[in-house]
Amino acid sequence: MPGALVLRLMLVAALAVALSGAVSAWLVARASGQEALSRMVSQQNDEVEVVARLLASKIEQSQKVLRTVAAGITPAVLDSPSSLEWLLQQGLPAVQFFDTMQVARSNGDLRLNLRGGRLEKASDLDPAERDALRRTLMDGKPLVSELIAGRTSEARVMFTMPLHRDDGTVLGVVAGGLRLQSQSLLPPSMALPAREDSKLIVFTRDGTILSHSDPARIMGKAQDEAGLAPVYTRWLEEAHPMAGRGVTQVQSDHIVSMAGMPLPQWIVARVSASQALLAPLRGAQRKAWWLAATSMALCVVLAVALMGWMARPLAQLRYKARHLLGAPSDEEPPDAMDWPRGIGSGGEVSELVRVFEALVVQRAEQQLRQDTLDGQFQAVLNSASVGIVISRAGALDVVSRAACMMLGYTPQELQGRPARCLYASDADYRQVGERVRSEVAAHGAFDGDICFMRKDGAPVWARVQGQGVRQGDIHGGTVWILEDITATREAQVQQSWERTHDALTQLLNRRAFDEKLGQLLAERFARAPVADLPAGEAPGDGVVLFLDLDHFTVVNDIAGHDAGDDVLRHVARLLASQVRQIGWAARLGGDEFAVVLPGFALARGQAVAEQLRVAVQAWEPAYHGRSFNLGVSIGLVVLDATLQDVPSVLYAADMACYDAKRAGRNRVETRHARDASVTSSGRMALGPV
Repeated sequence: MPGALVLRLMLVAALAVALSGAVSAWLVARASGQEALSRMVSQQNDEVEVVARLLASKIEQSQKVLRTVAAGITPAVLDSPSSLEWLLQQGLPAVQFFDTMQVARSNGDLRLNLRGGRLEKASDLDPAERDALRRTLMDGKPLVSELIAGRTSEARVMFTMPLHRDDGTVLGVVAGGLRLQSQSLLPPSMALPAREDSKLIVFTRDGTILSHSDPARIMGKAQDEAGLAPVYTRWLEEAHPMAGRGVTQVQSDHIVSMAGMPLPQWIVARVSASQALLAPLRGAQRKAWWLAATSMALCVVLAVALMGWMARPLAQLRYKARHLLGAPSDEEPPDAMDWPRGIGSGGEVSELVRVFEALVVQRAEQQLRQDTLDGQFQAVLNSASVGIVISRAGALDVVSRAACMMLGYTPQELQGRPARCLYASDADYRQVGERVRSEVAAHGAFDGDICFMRKDGAPVWARVQGQGVRQGDIHGGTVWILEDITATREAQVQQSWERTHDALTQLLNRRAFDEKLGQLLAERFARAPVADLPAGEAPGDGVVLFLDLDHFTVVNDIAGHDAGDDVLRHVARLLASQVRQIGWAARLGGDEFAVVLPGFALARGQAVAEQLRVAVQAWEPAYHGRSFNLGVSIGLVVLDATLQDVPSVLYAADMACYDAKRAGRNRVETRHARDASVTSSGRMALGPV
């Protein structure tokens, strides 16, 4: 029997054949269904257009007949009641076309009212008919009235035609009425033959049904018709022109076609049940599906049989590999120790055997190296003085001993748990997550203070630095370095912190820097002076760096002051992290910073200054979709015997920074006190920004 891989390949082949057959059958069925539906839609659309044109032609024919009647009514006839009565009852055969006939003068005086060939009183005239006569006299144009309704058998439409004198003025009006169900307008036979799955409906613009396959629905409302109501409502909302062109909409259960007639403002609609229309097609499709399923089953059986026969050498190799690796086999063939027949030295199966043997050796060597690396990594974690955490997909993957002690947990309690367990609430966790994503988007890494919750519920503050295992990507795994700053945070809330630190960058402010540097100078001069050595070579004197950001105003002008403040905060964190163990940093004002490295000689101070310059240059902040290139000009001065007070030191460092600016920016320049005139009361000269 073939192995699991071959069985899966057989299954994939069977599924591929079945899927391809099913997709092909579905595409054919879908295409045929769409083609049939398209033909039905086109046929039904053409039908309502033809009916609309037929009805429009009837309306036009009725108007022509009425125009013929109007042509026979002269001013003299209109003035003679007897002549007018004879003309309309006997003299003009065209009058017999209409069910009712009225003639009125231009002053509104009704001269004649015929109904069914009999004279009736003027007072018997329907108000709607009188209104139609009045509108024609006022406009001087023929019109087709709205539906004049009574009982269904009495519902009628009135046609009017103005009578003109030779000079074109309106002499009077003649009107003819047709019953709705008359042969000249909407005969009952028009809706035949009746079908259960389809209805032909004629209705007015306001929704009154004029003709219907079900006579009981005449004079009803189109809004009550299943399937027609939503299409009719949308027709009105979209204000379709009554131009005779058909519009068809396919719904889930109905196909509705509509066409309008411009003059009487009527609408012809065909409403068909789509399921009933498509029933014959569905039956044919079901038969086709059964035939396709039978063909696919035969193809699947044939494909599986051929693959099983072709996979016999691979099955033999599987048993051989299991035997060589010492794995138990439930069914060992008699020739289990022989290679598959027909495989030469260059055969694929033989190559696989050699690969298997090489992989076994490599696996043993890799396991040994992995065990060694794991031991070394664990030793680094256990000996690190700061907390180290590696997270992946929101879970704590690796936690060092120092991090566990800081958070009050054991490694077993934290490893594998979600990072949410280290926060007091879901809101805190989400807020920190947003900060991390924002920092990484702007700076490529995270550096900030975060408040965690210990196992005992007490808060613990940590300085956290995060960097993705892959640069700029925190989703594939992140390395976090945690430094406990709870005591520092407590000091920050005290008044002394606000007095000595800059509120924006959290570095020492100018006042605190002057005091601390003054103390350093006092302690240095309290010691025995060093013999006259060249400047910068006196061991342990120290250096002072004056830093001025290059092109900082570009960030402020383009990205705004909030972005500028963010740049200052980031640069401050960068300086603090670089010199925390060897000196201190301060913000002197604006984009100017200072760094003091006590006990440093010139060469070592220059190396640190260059390191700071490279770090600032390597950072490319991004705000509002735009990246910015920053640099820093650094002036370096060595603390020697000629620099005895803070103003002298800062003046010399500032002049060195000015030299760096003049030399092209983004560089380190060194200046000795003896190179410039320095007095303890001198003022600092500001270099270019």
